Amino acid sequence: MSVAGVDGWYADARHVTWTPPNWAFGVVWSVLYLLMAVSGWLLWLRRARGALGLYVTQLVVNALWTPVFFGGYPLIGTTALWIGVAIIVLLDLLVTATIATAWRVSRPAALLLVPYLAWILYASTLNWGDAVLSSLN
Repeated sequence: MSVAGVDGWYADARHVTWTPPNWAFGVVWSVLYLLMAVSGWLLWLRRARGALGLYVTQLVVNALWTPVFFGGYPLIGTTALWIGVAIIVLLDLLVTATIATAWRVSRPAALLLVPYLAWILYASTLNWGDAVLSSLN
């Protein structure tokens, strides 16, 4: 989450009741990026090209979500939140595929991505909830 996004429109927006406090995002993502890095390193060591290709693809999609969700809202409103939903659902699918592919070559690498998948599935509900609530305004 970007500081500008949190301090801007997001701070004033309606959120679903299960939205965590803003400080939690930084803590969770710090741990997840560490686990993801170790997973990627294990896949690199195994020269697991298929899993690495999916891993890099999901990183790119992950990187697209923040500017669309936070930066897009001031430009195009609720539509940006719905585009964010599409991006995060794609991310959910890519991470699931990465885990399944990694499982064949490195179970530890696959298992290290499970908390990431759990978090982005949860984040998907937050994004969807924000989009629904914004659409009701």
